[in-house]
Amino acid sequence: MEQVVLKIDGMMCGMCEAHVNDAIRKAVPHAKKVSSSHKKGEASFLTEQSVDLEQVKAAIAQTGYTCLSAQSKPYQKRGLFGF
Repeated sequence: MEQVVLKIDGMMCGMCEAHVNDAIRKAVPHAKKVSSSHKKGEASFLTEQSVDLEQVKAAIAQTGYTCLSAQSKPYQKRGLFGF
């Protein structure tokens, strides 16, 4: 499983977060735990399949936001208490 983290410019509120989340879900239907934070200026999701990051960036750009960077890294599920 991989975690994809996107740095996004232009999000100002919770509704902006919802628009970005919807764009990610449309571009990556198998995405899990999709979340965004306008305070941090980022969005993230988990996936078990490979993802075309350029396609995700384009989907976000169509909603009016700018994806500044995208990175994918291995995700290790943690148990209770973070161990």
